[in-house]
Amino acid sequence: MNDLENIGLPVAVERQRFLLAPLLAVLAGLVAAPAAFADSSGEQLASYYDRHMAIIGGTAYGWSGNDRPTAMIADAVQVGVGKDTYYALRMDGRLLSWSGSPANAALLMRDVVSFAAGSSGWLAINRGGTLWQGEGREPPRKIAEKVIAAAVGDGTDYYITQGGDLYVRGAANRGQYGDGRSTGSSDFVKTASAAVAVKAHTGHALYLDKSGEVFGTGGNIHGPLSAHGLGDKAQTWGAILGGVKGIATGASHSAAIREDGSLWAWGRGFAIEPTRIAENIVAVAAGNGITIAYAADGKLWVWDGGRGPRRLSAGN
Repeated sequence: MNDLENIGLPVAVERQRFLLAPLLAVLAGLVAAPAAFADSSGEQLASYYDRHMAIIGGTAYGWSGNDRPTAMIADAVQVGVGKDTYYALRMDGRLLSWSGSPANAALLMRDVVSFAAGSSGWLAINRGGTLWQGEGREPPRKIAEKVIAAAVGDGTDYYITQGGDLYVRGAANRGQYGDGRSTGSSDFVKTASAAVAVKAHTGHALYLDKSGEVFGTGGNIHGPLSAHGLGDKAQTWGAILGGVKGIATGASHSAAIREDGSLWAWGRGFAIEPTRIAENIVAVAAGNGITIAYAADGKLWVWDGGRGPRRLSAGN
């Protein structure tokens, strides 16, 4: 068993950033904004429903529910999960996926800089900033140019252009577009501007604007949008929290890392208003009640339905 306390996260993170540098060079030169980080505020973590992943010392670990994380893919620089699928981006730009054994991983796409994954499939951004969409092991389809971030929700997808425009396509029954519509579109439509990051989960979405403000729209029965549309849904984007540098959405709660490194959460299992739950956090992911966070000292912490935190260890 490997205790994550001994991993040395700062070293691992710096190594991952070094390995990603060649791939990120083009996008970094075009726009000062974060790339897509799957279901997490950073490339090290991912969570969706009851499936989770973490990069530990350059290796992608995966687990379901309360199982112990197990090593899956080496040389990983980003991880992601769908409802029944694991994803990993390797240092050479290859995006892989598998549902059973990682030995049977399929190559989805080459020359990938970052990606997003979820219930309906995956979105990947290549070295030139082109966004591609795939489902299962089908060949990807070109979606848009000059893209910096993307998110896959339950039937609703999102992407952000280099100019900060946020586009949405798919289901709208829970207000997922944020522009007041309740009927979905088969084409991507612009619904916000000045965006730098976007995350989506079960019928709701968050985006982060360039000033550090978090906005949310969609289903809000349990409070993942805080008080905005609480009890049912919000059909327009509403401000939730400021001073933020990273966001994550769970099935019925949300989380954010503020500029000072503090971790905040709201929704089911937490208070309706954003509440500080930890300090010195560098990445966070959220799933079906679970919240996973990497601390700056290398420790990996988990909240179960708001209870915790508890330390998470990994091993075969």
